Amino acid sequence: MTQHLETGKKAEDIAASFLLEKGYQILHRNYRYGRAEIDLIVRKGIFLVFVEVKSLTNTKFGMPEIGVNKHKVAMITKAADFYVYKNNWHQQIRFDIVSVVFKSNTFEVTHFEDAFY
Repeated sequence: MTQHLETGKKAEDIAASFLLEKGYQILHRNYRYGRAEIDLIVRKGIFLVFVEVKSLTNTKFGMPEIGVNKHKVAMITKAADFYVYKNNWHQQIRFDIVSVVFKSNTFEVTHFEDAFY
């Protein structure tokens, strides 16, 4: 596995643990619909939350969350629409970003709720 993929997998593990500690229930990891992928699908109360996890080891050129561009939002939204339809979900949905910045022997997590709007 390449360093980039290992970092991404580690960031997803950290994000999942972070959300579990905040009371979220993990429903799916790496949910795929066509060419789109949703890193985490979680639930808390009436909210079904689609989570994009972004990470960096160097913030010289910006924070990880700026990597969620219009194309990425469109792909995630399309996959989420299918998931909602397939699972007959009729309550609230939300799109969040969890940013993980790795620093020498530690990391910093930031959770952006309702990040797409």
